[in-house]
Amino acid sequence: MRISIVLLSCILLFSCEERTISMPKQRGYFRIDFPKREYISTTIPSFPYSFDIPKYSYIQIDTSRNAEPYWLNIQFPTLKATIHISYKNVKHDLSTFVEDAHFLVFKHDIKADAIKTQEFHYNDKQVHGLLFDIKGDAASLMQFYITDSVEHFVRGALYFNVPPNKDSLAPSIQFIREDIIELISSFKWNNKK
Repeated sequence: MRISIVLLSCILLFSCEERTISMPKQRGYFRIDFPKREYISTTIPSFPYSFDIPKYSYIQIDTSRNAEPYWLNIQFPTLKATIHISYKNVKHDLSTFVEDAHFLVFKHDIKADAIKTQEFHYNDKQVHGLLFDIKGDAASLMQFYITDSVEHFVRGALYFNVPPNKDSLAPSIQFIREDIIELISSFKWNNKK
């Protein structure tokens, strides 16, 4: 009887012990404090185009091995993002450049959930084009092209220097999207007849 009372007491004593159950932590993302929007004009001597960029970014002339004249990158260091800008001189081959731009956008179709387009036309400045919003975990989440339909063709693509994740990048994409809209609306051809 004594042994059973001691045994029962030990069972009750150890069964009342507090236990910690480990629960996995939910994945969180860093909070990003976006800078105040202020734009400056970028006129690069000898470049056939110019536009406004935000003060929290800077332009870097593309000096990579495959770079062509008038190519540049707009760097967003705090957001770890780059807009790659390429330029082509149109010589009766505008349709080829437009097709190439569409091809480069739809290469991301494998990872994209959707691709939305937005046309823009600024007839007074002879600036026309298309903006592509690529939804999902694609490598490039926004692309655009701008042309005067006669002489010039410019293409831009936004890339982040982080693994693609639509949830964590969504605020940054939306923030930079407004900067791209400003770039497009302020875009002008230099030395245009």
